[in-house]
Amino acid sequence: MPSTTRISVVIPARNEASSLRVVLPRLADLLSDAEIIVVDDGSTDDTTAVCGLSNVKYLRHHYPMGNGAAIKTGARAALGDAIVFMDADGQHQPEDISAMLGKFEEGYDMVVGARQSGSHAGTHRALANDVFSRLASWMVMQKIEDLTSGFRVVRASKFRQFLYLLPNGFSYPTTITMSFFRAGYSVAYVPIHTPRRIGKSHIRPLRDGVRFLLIIIKIGTLYSPQKLFLPISAVFFLTGLGYYFYTYMSSGRFTNMSALLFLAAIFTFLIGIVSEQISALHYRDIEQTDHEEK
Repeated sequence: MPSTTRISVVIPARNEASSLRVVLPRLADLLSDAEIIVVDDGSTDDTTAVCGLSNVKYLRHHYPMGNGAAIKTGARAALGDAIVFMDADGQHQPEDISAMLGKFEEGYDMVVGARQSGSHAGTHRALANDVFSRLASWMVMQKIEDLTSGFRVVRASKFRQFLYLLPNGFSYPTTITMSFFRAGYSVAYVPIHTPRRIGKSHIRPLRDGVRFLLIIIKIGTLYSPQKLFLPISAVFFLTGLGYYFYTYMSSGRFTNMSALLFLAAIFTFLIGIVSEQISALHYRDIEQTDHEEK
């Protein structure tokens, strides 16, 4: 990065003292001039003591608020023009940051570390990430290599424009990626490999499986609501049409079920139109803010 560009590294952490003992010294060696911020999300281990032994800015939540909340706390406190977000569990390798910053230097607004095959993310998580990425790629009509990776470099001023949209939980990467695409900001990917994490994961398959559908809905409503609601409306309409044809041929009448399906198709279509307008209003304000900053 150019010498005039200040770099901040934000690391959300909850009970990750064992991995921080390894990660923080490596970061200090590789990025000696960078501001390193550890946001302790209500840890009950000795994270405070570990951070006290390193030259880092230590911020603490009094109780667990979520990974996304820690990201927002770190982004607000960061002084750098570019912010590197990485996990504290040892899966994100500090040695990969130089390649990501090199790509960022080319003028991109966000560079994401895209996990390659062989990375230790867990089978169910890898499958979910693949589904998310394919859906998002269809939404934006561009290839998204890794939608849910939390290892990324962002232009701080542009990232902060979307803080109010970011959830407090684990789906902030999805939200920020789609927001950058929707706002017309440039996004690039750098391949990375993630080793097995140190310590126990905070992800719960059953609980986070419920978030699967919520994230899909969020992707649709953030970027292009009609791409989500129009197919659903079409399914209702075609089902109603098919059922009407069946009942007309079998009993010569138009049933209440067919009417209900047709109404569902109309209402879903109208909801999509309203969502499209609300989405446009969100990004209109962001475009105005970006223009004022320039």
